[in-house]
Amino acid sequence: MGGSGGEGAAGPGPELSTDNVQGIVLALLSSGFIGASFIIKKKGLRRAAVASGVRAGVGGYSYLMEPLWWVGMITMIVGEIANFVAYAFAPAVLVTPLGALSIIVSAVLAHFILNERLHALGVLGCVMCIAGSVVIVIHAPQEQEITSVREIWNMATQPAFLLYVASVIVIVFVLVFYFSPLYGQSNVLIYTAICSLMGSLSVMSVKALGTSLKLTFEGTNQLIYPETWFFMLVVATCVLTQMNYLNKALDTFNTAIVSPIYYVMFTTLTILASIIMFKDWSGQSPGSIISEICGLIVVLSGTILLHVTKDYERIPQSRSVYAPLSPSLTTRLNGEFLKHVEDERTSDEEKALKRQEMY
Repeated sequence: MGGSGGEGAAGPGPELSTDNVQGIVLALLSSGFIGASFIIKKKGLRRAAVASGVRAGVGGYSYLMEPLWWVGMITMIVGEIANFVAYAFAPAVLVTPLGALSIIVSAVLAHFILNERLHALGVLGCVMCIAGSVVIVIHAPQEQEITSVREIWNMATQPAFLLYVASVIVIVFVLVFYFSPLYGQSNVLIYTAICSLMGSLSVMSVKALGTSLKLTFEGTNQLIYPETWFFMLVVATCVLTQMNYLNKALDTFNTAIVSPIYYVMFTTLTILASIIMFKDWSGQSPGSIISEICGLIVVLSGTILLHVTKDYERIPQSRSVYAPLSPSLTTRLNGEFLKHVEDERTSDEEKALKRQEMY
């Protein structure tokens, strides 16, 4: 680790390692697939709600019988596989922020397919996401060399990370069993917080599992260690939880609200978890760390700008008094109202679908 740190301190430089380049390419492909999957799954959820009369946001699971939802699910799985492999090559501090591209893809497709308009401020938000991602890529840390899954296990069982894990589990339980039944249908932060918190743990486990498989394919079998299978169990648990609550969020709220908030929370928590567990910044100069933080702030600001712009457009002129003051306040004031507007704006589509089903 000392040698790795010495190399990282030599300066950020524009040069990227081969592993980092591979991680970047995979992360960009992943974001494209995942961004498209949001839109496809949203269309599938709408079709399922029309067919069954029960929305996923209130506990319905009819979307499991909807082919279009499965197309979106397969698209997301392809993106997640690419993302999985990306974490095996590059640090989470580099891979995770590149997920901003999924917001751009989602926003652009939503503009053309879901009639969720994207105007000048939305375009500015997309540009900010791209610019911030470029800064993060340029100043990305080099991945420290790992030769065994047991090294990752030692990182995962250090007191600081165990404290983070315990905090996440407690918060998720409180959100699921107390806040979700009371405020899940009116406050977008409930479902997205559950997804993001569990997501930060899943990424750490995905990185551990991906590294284990990478070492195995290179000739050093890691499947003989119980730690590898434990990380696999954590990944499965976290992903299933994320999928369930992401479906609830997408069906209850506008895609343009869910995607940016989920990205901001997920990225922040994942980077925090990675810094604690893998110590991504330990070998970097202060200048590089500050540049990465600035790039991250620009990316997060771009996604928030996209959110505020889209949220404002969902509010009729007569309700312009509730123009967004902050993402959380806007959601709190307009959660149920936005859902009502969403239902009204999709009524024509639902009628068309019903006519198709008659034939």
